[in-house]
Amino acid sequence: MIIGIDLGTTNSLVSYFNGEETVIIPNRLGGVLTPSVVSVEGDNIYTGEVAKERMLLHPDESAAVFKRSMGSDMRYKLGGKEYRSEELSSFILRSLKEDAEEFLHEEVTEAVISVPAYFNDARRKATKRAGELAGLQVERIISEPTAAAIAYGLYEMNDDAKVLVFDLGGGTFDVSILELSGTILEVRAVAGDNYLGGEDFTARLVDMWFDKLKKDLPVKREDMDDKTLRHIHKQAEICKLGFTEERSSSMRCVINEQEYECSFMRDEYERRCEDLLERIRIPVRKSLQDARLKLTEIDKVVMVGGSTRLHMIRSLVAKLFRFMPDTRINPDEAVARGCAIQAAMKERREGIREVILTDVCPFTLSTEVSIEREGGGFESGHVCPIIERNTVIPASRTETLYPLRDDQRSIRVKVLQGESRFAANNLLLGELEIDLPKGKTEENGVDVTYTYDINSILEVIVKVRRTGESVKQILKGTDVDMSDEEIAKRMEELAYLKIPPREQEKNKLLLVRGERLYEENFGDDRMVIEQYIRRFEMALNSQDPVRIDEAREEFREFLEEWE
Repeated sequence: MIIGIDLGTTNSLVSYFNGEETVIIPNRLGGVLTPSVVSVEGDNIYTGEVAKERMLLHPDESAAVFKRSMGSDMRYKLGGKEYRSEELSSFILRSLKEDAEEFLHEEVTEAVISVPAYFNDARRKATKRAGELAGLQVERIISEPTAAAIAYGLYEMNDDAKVLVFDLGGGTFDVSILELSGTILEVRAVAGDNYLGGEDFTARLVDMWFDKLKKDLPVKREDMDDKTLRHIHKQAEICKLGFTEERSSSMRCVINEQEYECSFMRDEYERRCEDLLERIRIPVRKSLQDARLKLTEIDKVVMVGGSTRLHMIRSLVAKLFRFMPDTRINPDEAVARGCAIQAAMKERREGIREVILTDVCPFTLSTEVSIEREGGGFESGHVCPIIERNTVIPASRTETLYPLRDDQRSIRVKVLQGESRFAANNLLLGELEIDLPKGKTEENGVDVTYTYDINSILEVIVKVRRTGESVKQILKGTDVDMSDEEIAKRMEELAYLKIPPREQEKNKLLLVRGERLYEENFGDDRMVIEQYIRRFEMALNSQDPVRIDEAREEFREFLEEWE
């Protein structure tokens, strides 16, 4: 028996296919949603509802929302011990495994586990490791939107269609565009935000509550202990749920044995969340752009994730696409049910129609190169994309690189993941080095081949064209010393550090706009954009005011026309 698991940021579920339909397996307390919370007391490790309750009493011994740091080196200190995100996740998975075994009356050793579509290799590898720590053989890591599409039976639709899966959970947001044709379910594009979810909408209510009552509270917010803050967060969550059906909702909190209450109108709350809604619009636009589709070409929108119950979210989607989204399946359960069906497909169970699933590479895979400067010489630190983001996988691509000098005796290939045109701003996955024979640069080309499969395994082969000698490395995702927050901050800083010092803000603005356009596009479009960026950079490097003014106007007109 292979079970399906939705390992969520806020809640997790386990399911299976009984031969006729998918079944959500209840946990030991009779519920179907197991809170993704871990609490430690001495040698005892608690998960689910018990851990969630203990977190209100002992926040220093409890952890939640740790899925956001999956694949990073961030550590949580609980009960005097330190745990990484995959270790905490393994406790949740083990609990789900035990619930499944109790319900099915048999041992369970295999599972299909879902992850956000925008998880990179390190995050997917960490998720698989969490499953192994829990005693599970992870048969497949499946993207959450793809699992939801399977749950909705989209692959059984009679007509071809283009479907957008809108997945807003407790901690992550994903958009996937899928094209359906018979039994083929092809992912066209994915985009998302790994730091946007229901928790952020709850936090906004907490801010509003403090804003209204800050003059009446006996203790300032910054002086409150973790236990009090956790209590306020829980009440904000309850208040948020009230907006699902009503136009107003109240929030009551007890501080120093005194109750403080205030009410909020839904319109007021939605105005305060406008910046969060804008963050939702960005991945939607990006996914459509990458899929080369217009809003009007989307035939169906499927809503997934408990946070899509919010009125403002459904209203936003309806206004964007000008039709109502599909909410037939409980949004909390859709991914888990899709995982169960995928598990049944792996087992080739009767009653399940086989479907061919294709996925895409969520991030561009590239290598570092040097480019020739105007006037001679080379500038290092640039990238050569090999497999572009949203390329359908499995995929294999080859680029030929050449040494810079005749006397160069080796080439080092850095394997990078990310969208920046500067190597330092992308994630380093690995390095390969190969020796070169004596000869001229044009004779010593090397073919660099990236092959990426649906299980997020990347094979890199570097082959010397003259001799046929080659080196190979399999990259299954590597852990990094920095957390994802630190990486994002570093990228933001380096985006400016890579630009030579400019005194005029108008020059900086145009360069940043150009960098954004480069990251939003791919293929030949990137080459055109980079040519204009480089032309403007060379004018700035000349220190000639007249040349800079002319180049700035040309670059501005290009950006205006492109956008």
